[in-house]
Amino acid sequence: MPTVALLGDTMLGRGVAERLASVPAPALVAPDVVAVAAEADLRVANLECCISERGEPWPAPGKPFFFRAPPAAVEVLTGLAVDCVTLANNHALDFGEDGLLDTCEHLDRAGIAHVGAGPDAARARAPAVLESRGSRVTVVGATDHPDDFAATADRPGVAFADLRHGLPGWLDATVRDAGTEIVLVTPHWGPNMVPAPVAHVRRAAGALVEAGATLVAGHSAHVFHGVARPVLYDLGDFLDDYAVDPVLRNDLGLLFLVTLDGFGPTRLEAVPLRLEYCHTRLARGDDATWVRHRFRRACADLGTEVREEGDRLVIEWPSAPGGDRGP
Repeated sequence: MPTVALLGDTMLGRGVAERLASVPAPALVAPDVVAVAAEADLRVANLECCISERGEPWPAPGKPFFFRAPPAAVEVLTGLAVDCVTLANNHALDFGEDGLLDTCEHLDRAGIAHVGAGPDAARARAPAVLESRGSRVTVVGATDHPDDFAATADRPGVAFADLRHGLPGWLDATVRDAGTEIVLVTPHWGPNMVPAPVAHVRRAAGALVEAGATLVAGHSAHVFHGVARPVLYDLGDFLDDYAVDPVLRNDLGLLFLVTLDGFGPTRLEAVPLRLEYCHTRLARGDDATWVRHRFRRACADLGTEVREEGDRLVIEWPSAPGGDRGP
């Protein structure tokens, strides 16, 4: 049974890009965080920027943020031994088609699989297949915003899915026809800075599970949400330069280690993180206490019991057909 490390929103542009100009890429993530990620067999992240030196800002009226990382940013991902990233999010086209295509090229050169965006709709929607411990894991990426980033038959873009109106046929078919024992769907869904999954996200989660997703690991809110097997509604942030909300505390996060079999997750370990400006380390003291309290409460609201093992938050489920798989 493979264990997958899930890293939330990883933004390597703007202030992080400026930091990369003066420090080596490994300095952005503390060695103890790298060590935790290394415990897993596979590592999957949401890359919330393009990696390019080209392109112009996307001409959408009112778009406030544009994230572009230099080619050296790939070393942050390789330093974490990331196996796959999803590009299905609202920043993949921040610097247009050139920026997106460069991102795919840099990832290809680094040997990092990518899903959720590409040079046309077919390749944007295409899953990646990872292999570990004798298991094959299909990774599927999709985003419910913005619709103007959507790839078409002859235009680069993201794998757009209007989840407010149910699963589109292509997404349902991709999950159902994956052909591997384990299917990980990683959607970018719902609004920013909300403390719990909104209604259309919960409906979409149920539909993805019904279609055959072994694990759903979402992102977009910038704060972690609770878990209801087999759904991690939001992974929160992993590395960025974002302003901090004093109530939601998006500077405190979790690194998730999830062990899977063909019936779903059997064990989840969540390790508290402290996101400083352009640097991520393990959370300690009051920060870790805050994370533990919030995660346990968020999971309890979804009917999931969490226990503590040392500095980790742990959820276990039975490995058997017919077990509780509903979000």
